[in-house]
Amino acid sequence: MVRLDIFSDPICPWCYIGKANLDRALESRPDHPFVIEWHPFQLNPDMPAEGMDRRDYLTLKFGNPNDAVKAYMPVIEAAEAAGLTLDLGAVSRTPNTLDAHRLIHWAGLEGRQSAVVAALFRAYFQQGRDIGDALVLTDIAGTAGMDADVAARLLATDADMEAIRERDRHPRARGIQGVPCFVVADTHVVSGAQPVRLWQDVIDEITRKEI
Repeated sequence: MVRLDIFSDPICPWCYIGKANLDRALESRPDHPFVIEWHPFQLNPDMPAEGMDRRDYLTLKFGNPNDAVKAYMPVIEAAEAAGLTLDLGAVSRTPNTLDAHRLIHWAGLEGRQSAVVAALFRAYFQQGRDIGDALVLTDIAGTAGMDADVAARLLATDADMEAIRERDRHPRARGIQGVPCFVVADTHVVSGAQPVRLWQDVIDEITRKEI
């Protein structure tokens, strides 16, 4: 088996697209060697805990609505090519994703990490839900097969909060400046939302070397 570490943020559209392309490659290679682990990388580590109104966030980031629309056009096109439909107009808040990353961490302890990551992406980009809200995260946990009551109790505390912050700092110290970022076998770094064909080629090459 080959370790595939993925650094991502559930409010990163390119991370969602990158996951969709990777998933299609894995589905086409059901005997793939990857063991996947998701790691935190907050796009906005200094975001207030309560998040921010989406329009205010876009104004701060791009200056005016027209620039925001232009910036997101390549995202929408790439999402459609990956088979995803994004409802960016439904997003009313840009959340702080620290709690979402805590949930992803706890999901990993139960072997449900990929399910929770997928649910977070869908909730934010397709349903416009505030994934910084504890009630939303609790619902996602239950939907993904976790114990929702346990998740709610943990989210009400600061459990693993500093550990997630440290894990968020670690990849930056290693030189990772953007996501998605994929690290194959703790050696090879693949940055960005890569096409399905690239992942198929990577899997095929690894498989040939193992034969």
